[in-house]
Amino acid sequence: MSSANAIVLRPRFKIELKRNNEDALRIFEDIKKTQSDFIINRIDDHVFIKFPKEKQHFWSPQLHLEINAVNSKTSILHGLFGPNPTVWTMFMFIHFIVAGLFIAFGIWAYTNWSLETDYTMQLFVVILMIVFWIVLYFVGRIGKATGNEQMHILYDFMNKALKL
Repeated sequence: MSSANAIVLRPRFKIELKRNNEDALRIFEDIKKTQSDFIINRIDDHVFIKFPKEKQHFWSPQLHLEINAVNSKTSILHGLFGPNPTVWTMFMFIHFIVAGLFIAFGIWAYTNWSLETDYTMQLFVVILMIVFWIVLYFVGRIGKATGNEQMHILYDFMNKALKL
């Protein structure tokens, strides 16, 4: 899993399992009862693995696994690392606000330019939003790097549980 140099903020992977999906899902149901290092939740074909509150920090990742049946003897595991859903929602909300301000002030700047009136303040805000987008990107990268060690711990736990 080489995620350190990837541009994506939410790394994904796919593994073909030599067991049916119910067996793989049952493994996580059983291991949930025998360990306390991780919180494991299963909903249908989805398994969510995350750290307990005392081991979490703001950028702690969680691992979302979707295990789909291919036939009676094999299945496909789709994995997705991501931040806590609350953090991800906040991050997307901030992106939405920045995009909205960028568009609104861009339209206002264009209107003032068309009317041949002063548009420096609007242009300044548009440029500021571009800078803010870049800052948000690097904050996301720093957050990903901060949670990288925990991401590997989650991945190793999954591999050990499924004996991969």
